[in-house]
Amino acid sequence: MTDPAPTPAPDPAAGPAPVAMVVDDHPITHLGCGRLLADLGYAPVLKAMSGDEALAQLDAGRRPALVILDISLPGAGGLALIAPILDRAPDAAILMFSMNDQPGFASRALAEGARGFLSKNAAPEEFAAAVRALAAGEVYLSHKQALALATQGRTRTEALTDRETEVLALVGQGKSLQQIADALGVSYKTVANTTSTLKRKLGVASMTGLIRYAVEGG
Repeated sequence: MTDPAPTPAPDPAAGPAPVAMVVDDHPITHLGCGRLLADLGYAPVLKAMSGDEALAQLDAGRRPALVILDISLPGAGGLALIAPILDRAPDAAILMFSMNDQPGFASRALAEGARGFLSKNAAPEEFAAAVRALAAGEVYLSHKQALALATQGRTRTEALTDRETEVLALVGQGKSLQQIADALGVSYKTVANTTSTLKRKLGVASMTGLIRYAVEGG
């Protein structure tokens, strides 16, 4: 398998090149990703061997447009780093990068705010396609992952009660819990308990993840 054809470097007149960050504890991953990202026009490509190192660079003012984030890291895993990274660099597009491409990991990553999920077994061409998709504001999943998540999503949604479906729909419309309670004629506590049940059934860890699920799932 040959590497993808290099993308010409950005025109200086169009502004500075976008910055990327690779968060992974394997030097060979930094070498490969750094080369591919440079070919795609990113400069510089920042390196972090752990979550703490990545957050330290962000706290120092580095603002990458793209973060390649491994799931398996020493200390806090990659999934737990998504929110802290986005707190510091809200415009960063996060591409999860892992040897494990199970749909459950991809679902959790998207729910937490990542914009894509790519297997480390992917060919260089697919890596480039994923990076280009995120740069264009799109979400990237492999065909296999997208199909698995679509099937998983249908199965989970079909298991919801009528009340849970109503609450999920109102969450997707941006309603607060009190607004949902008022709309349905129930107590705030009832709605809060229902959203907790929804998070458990749908496999999301936070209210932000539930809102994202409701919006993206229509």
